[in-house]
Amino acid sequence: MAVRLRFAPSPTGRLHVGNIRTALLNWLFAMEQGGQVLLRIDDTDLARSTKEFEEGIETDLAWLGLAWDERANQSARFAAYDAAAEALKAAGLLYPCYETGEELERKKRIAQSRGRPPLYDRAALKLTTEERTALEAEGRKPHWRFKLSGDRQHWTDLVRGPQTVDTASLSDPVLIREDGAYLYTLPSVVDDIDFAITHIVRGEDHVTNTGVQIEVFEALGGKVPGFGHFPLLVGADGAGLSKRLGSLSVMELREGGFEPIAICSHLAKLGTSDPVEIRDSLQTLAGEFSFDKIGRAPARYDVEELKRLNAAALHAMPYEAAKPRLAAYDADMGPAFWEAVRANLGLFGDVAQWASIVCGPVIPDIKDAAFAEAAAALVPDGPLDGSSWKAFTEAVKAKTGAKGKALYMPLRQALTGLDHGPDMTVLFQLIGSEKVKARLLGRIA
Repeated sequence: MAVRLRFAPSPTGRLHVGNIRTALLNWLFAMEQGGQVLLRIDDTDLARSTKEFEEGIETDLAWLGLAWDERANQSARFAAYDAAAEALKAAGLLYPCYETGEELERKKRIAQSRGRPPLYDRAALKLTTEERTALEAEGRKPHWRFKLSGDRQHWTDLVRGPQTVDTASLSDPVLIREDGAYLYTLPSVVDDIDFAITHIVRGEDHVTNTGVQIEVFEALGGKVPGFGHFPLLVGADGAGLSKRLGSLSVMELREGGFEPIAICSHLAKLGTSDPVEIRDSLQTLAGEFSFDKIGRAPARYDVEELKRLNAAALHAMPYEAAKPRLAAYDADMGPAFWEAVRANLGLFGDVAQWASIVCGPVIPDIKDAAFAEAAAALVPDGPLDGSSWKAFTEAVKAKTGAKGKALYMPLRQALTGLDHGPDMTVLFQLIGSEKVKARLLGRIA
């Protein structure tokens, strides 16, 4: 059977780095196996789900290069969930419960006070037809629980190895709320069966849920998929990211100027045995992917490390890839300019600074007016070329006796207004003779 995975975001907010790491690991495994990925929009919460967020999910994934093979909305599949619920009811595995939230909380406190685990006591299973009728006559509407077997469920996790969940230690989970709304488990299992999902790859916070879901798969006659649960992201300081994920949305990273391949390289290598370094494509990342490389410790997400990878991606970017984007910054001055400035970029937008250095106006930084004036007199007239900078600096050295840093630093400061930057060989040529002379003479040009 072909490998099929799924990414199942809810359209109730923007995708953040935790979501994208989950998506990426699914995509990389599918690519490495020659498989497919289903994009499943989990929009059963009709009150909170919006088309705006749904479109944002698609935009973010497409920008990152994560193209899906099939797409589905849970909001279009309620009939399938209804049929599954009726089948479970008929099998005696989905039963109505009438306790209120307050009553359940009271039961929980009593159990804990007696040193027992706060599990649901299955009191609803003991209700007679008359008692259920009386409760409904009071205006109570049931929520529906799935009856667990109490057996141990075993699977070999793709990341964690052999795993066991004792369902006797769990409360029968609620699958349908009092208002008739489905909770996550039933629609998810129905979809995984109907779309022939072979592997479910997600965060380790779902390990316990897996025991429950295996029983629901089996109750519905579905083939149980393989599971892989990876450690969650934490901050560089080891603290959880949950309260900060809103400021780590893909939209904000995109608007902040980060490169898709930098984000993907970062998230793909965090928490693995591979070095966290830039890769040239998703295909390369997929070729290197293995669940065996994922460690058990939480992966530390560090924005500074992402910045380093982003700079590395720009430093390696060929002119052909940069050219379509340079025009937006009035910075397409040919391959020589790009190759000169790219090593000085942290974000692509930084190219605008170097374009302005070339085109002006620049406020010269002149500390020795006599030195700068002497240099101005030695600037050749007419067009400059790739050999002009060397010839010019040698002439200035011969004229003034300056050498090394005492020669090159004041020239750079006068021509760019900065103490550092790209190779002056190219900048000198692009700035041009007229602007070079003007800046050496202290004029804003």
